Amino acid sequence: MPQLETVSDEELARQREIMAEIARSNEGRRPLAFVDTYGCQQNEADSERIRGMLRLMGYEFTEDEFAADLIVVNTCAVREHAEQRVLGNVGALNHTKKAKPDQKIVLCGCMVQQKHMAERVKKSYPIVDLVFGPHELYRFPELMQTMLGRKKRVFAVRETPGEYVEGLPVERSSPLKAWLTVMYGCNNFCSYCVVPYVRGRERSRRAADVIEEARSLVESGVKDITLLGQNVNSYGHDLDEGHDFAYLIERINAIPGDFVIRFMTSHPKDATERLFRTMADCEKAAKHIHLPFQSGNDEILRAMNRHYTRDGYLRLVDKARELMPGVSLTSDVIVGFPGETDEQFEDTLSLVERVRFDLLFTFIFSPRVGTPAASMPDPFTREQKQARFDRLLELHNEISAQKQAEHVGRVERVLIDGGETGRLTARTGENRLVHVNADKSLIGEFRDVLITDSTTWSLEGKLV
Repeated sequence: MPQLETVSDEELARQREIMAEIARSNEGRRPLAFVDTYGCQQNEADSERIRGMLRLMGYEFTEDEFAADLIVVNTCAVREHAEQRVLGNVGALNHTKKAKPDQKIVLCGCMVQQKHMAERVKKSYPIVDLVFGPHELYRFPELMQTMLGRKKRVFAVRETPGEYVEGLPVERSSPLKAWLTVMYGCNNFCSYCVVPYVRGRERSRRAADVIEEARSLVESGVKDITLLGQNVNSYGHDLDEGHDFAYLIERINAIPGDFVIRFMTSHPKDATERLFRTMADCEKAAKHIHLPFQSGNDEILRAMNRHYTRDGYLRLVDKARELMPGVSLTSDVIVGFPGETDEQFEDTLSLVERVRFDLLFTFIFSPRVGTPAASMPDPFTREQKQARFDRLLELHNEISAQKQAEHVGRVERVLIDGGETGRLTARTGENRLVHVNADKSLIGEFRDVLITDSTTWSLEGKLV
């Protein structure tokens, strides 16, 4: 494995000085920034760091593109649809830049870490002033200063296995909920996935740093902490500390306070009985696991380079339910992987029927440039794949509605997390959405609610 470096305290201090310099140049005015985020929770966490740095540079925030002096678009590369959405919306910013010629437009994140996409932006989107990949996030102030000072376009896309970075400022989107990154990157190289190429190799944060950040979040009033990693189950494998992901949950669970611990995402090949037992034993750990299975057929799983079997996955599910009766299980599924036959797809349907997931995130295969799957022979048409996709959705929607209805009549403890008086939103420990009629003064509190009705995707409740 390539040697991964740590960004030095001196380098981070230099970036903070640049932030201060930009802030001084903004004295006497209130420049507005709009940060637009696409993709996964890790992108959301990165955007919170971008906002944190912008705040120290003297920026305020807006969601009005026409009012913004600076627009930052944090992009996703997991599927073609996400890229097309980004490019379409960036193209539409021609109107905002025409109305405000001094407006600066920044593209960052996974999409532009791909060389072909960075080149496409350079050639076809002249309104974009700055482009940088995930590895340059900590250098955002320096890149901003270069862009503002030179009055010309800046492109910073660097190939690297990734570095360790601690201490970036954060401006969180919610006072109640927080993303807490425990590791970066991925070593799995699933044959369809671009993430290891754009996010780099796995880099686990030191356990003490993660636990201290969790403690600080709880002390600041955060009630819902989500531990983030591309594969949290492999946390610690690259460190010399001897701690695994279950250890983090145990230590964070021991922090005084009333809060819930969630995590994303688990890879089945690294999920363990120890993790499930820890979740069962820790009262603050949400009884919810997002465990992507992607396909129910062993041949397709091998072609995907997933390193587990259908039976192995089902044994994990059974063990999790044995240790945590009522655990909520969610998953990802890819329909139409290259070469997948109708018979192989039937194995996916039968697995969904067997497990009865609470929620599925379903996708039609999207070829990603540079991945092995992109060059695999694929005799099936988009129409054939869409027909399978529709069958999967029909089955899952039926199961989800039944699973939701099972909660009617139960009393659930929820965290009320948003909404307006008369229609608040809340989440159960299993991450189910509940609508509650109550006063907004209750936002931020844990309350018991009686579930009175259900839909396919949410529950209705009333305060007990």
